[in-house]
Amino acid sequence: MRGRLVARAEIGPAERQAMRRLLEAHFEGVTAETFSRDLDEKNWVLLLEDPGRLRGFSTLLVYPTRQGGEDLAVVYSGDTIVERSAWGSPALARSWIRSVCALRALYPGRRLHWLLLTSGFRTYRFLSVFWRDFHPRHDVPAPAPVRTRLRALARERFGPRYHPDEGVVRFAAPQTLRGALADVPAARRDDPHVSFFLARNPGWTRGDELVCLAEIAPENLTAAGRRMWDAGEQERLATEKGA
Repeated sequence: MRGRLVARAEIGPAERQAMRRLLEAHFEGVTAETFSRDLDEKNWVLLLEDPGRLRGFSTLLVYPTRQGGEDLAVVYSGDTIVERSAWGSPALARSWIRSVCALRALYPGRRLHWLLLTSGFRTYRFLSVFWRDFHPRHDVPAPAPVRTRLRALARERFGPRYHPDEGVVRFAAPQTLRGALADVPAARRDDPHVSFFLARNPGWTRGDELVCLAEIAPENLTAAGRRMWDAGEQERLATEKGA
């Protein structure tokens, strides 16, 4: 399974249909209208593919902004899903990290931040596995400047749908995980990051989205994240050599 970063404008009708069907298979509340609205507001799409078959995707909005007197760039993640049979593959992590680090080049001189909404503990857990510093988290309170930046970016992006006292975004028509995908295995509840997420976002089963922030920079990668970055670079160089 390989990742392919594509400008959203280049996504054709067949790919859009495959993406929507994959999302519908895993989430309740997906409609053609909500799917198209989410996709059309993004400017990049990461496709995870086996030859001739879509296995997962993540939509991205990358944009410049200014907060606290500093020019920044932001990656906001939209719809993201990987087929359950492919959960053991590192392709999403490797391709996502490689892609967003490459997208930093679009905004030279600006620090790049990941603005993540998550209504599932698996996505939240991605933060602690691959990023050294992120917020909110169970073991370190967010420094005041980070807390201020997170709230400012969330208000800018989501307006009244953002509830700063709870740290969540509530959409009028939320998407929720289907069936067993919404279950939290007992063993996972012992993970401090998972238990923190469940406590911090008690409305996750209804589709409440916890707002998270991490700086996207190679020096903020964990050892595991660095391995994903290095693997992605090797894959990119091999592809260029083959071309």
